[in-house]
Amino acid sequence: MTEEIEPVRRAAVRFPGISPRAYEHPVDRGALATLRAMPGFAQVIKAVSGFYNERGERLMALASSIRVGPKQYPELDRLRHECAETLDLPAVPNLFVYQDPRLQASALGMDEPFIRISTALVDQLSHESLRFAIGHEMGHVLSGHAVYRTIMVRLINLQMSMSWTPVSALGIRAIIAALSEWYRKAELSCDRAGLLCGQDPTAALRAQIQLAGGVDPSRIDIPSFLQQGAEYEAGEDIRDSLLKLKYVETETHPFAVVRATQLQKWAASEEYRAILTGEYPRRDDDAPATDWKDDLKSAAKSYKDSWTASADPLTKVFTDVGETVADTASKVWAKFGGGSENGNA
Repeated sequence: MTEEIEPVRRAAVRFPGISPRAYEHPVDRGALATLRAMPGFAQVIKAVSGFYNERGERLMALASSIRVGPKQYPELDRLRHECAETLDLPAVPNLFVYQDPRLQASALGMDEPFIRISTALVDQLSHESLRFAIGHEMGHVLSGHAVYRTIMVRLINLQMSMSWTPVSALGIRAIIAALSEWYRKAELSCDRAGLLCGQDPTAALRAQIQLAGGVDPSRIDIPSFLQQGAEYEAGEDIRDSLLKLKYVETETHPFAVVRATQLQKWAASEEYRAILTGEYPRRDDDAPATDWKDDLKSAAKSYKDSWTASADPLTKVFTDVGETVADTASKVWAKFGGGSENGNA
């Protein structure tokens, strides 16, 4: 790590009984609701759960990496417990450090999710940026994302072995594409969970700068970095919009600059400030997830709001067309159907 590992833990707000709905991006919940409604998805979940050996995954982590504890990476063990305490997780997930030169972290498992982080992450991130990264993975656990991510990883591996059966491979590919689209949105949710754990937007931003290639965050100008996000979202013409769609399709994570821009917006929002003051939904009040209509509605509203505010040229075309159609329909309705209120329908 690039800073001393024994800083005094400043006063931090804890969130007893917090529901993941408090930080989940509405498009995350909507994408997951759509995914669950896909034909064949329930059968795929059942099949993958049947042959997936989670115990084996945990044994592999135990055999090939360092399990964090009071005597192994004790500074990370404190962060692990503090993040779990902040989000009031029912159980503290195990944390493993594995050898990898890339900045990576993940949460895996269905019954007993656990977290893995790379040695590069431990070496290069500051103490508070590590708190953000571990809190991000704790968010995946609390939201139940680890279950679906595990399924996604298993399906990607399964797809390779079933390439000789085109029909099966195509069906799996469709579900993998839907899972990837959802997971990109889930990453935005868990960036928010990481911020709630650290309550330090600057530390979160430093972590995302390093993910984008900032070896030394002090050499990066923050306004210029965030300006990159604004330029990416705007684009120059429709060709840029189409290229963005092409390149994001195969990504499992949103691009680092985009993530940073999105999180800084949320850090400046009334929603974030309200959570810090204790105004957030509780898990005890969560209704059983038997109907996803509300999630789809909130996702649609989020898409609409982001499209309206977007400077992306293709998005503006769609927005303008949509407004024109809506305006025309309104005028037609006023002319031919406006009398219904007077009993002339």
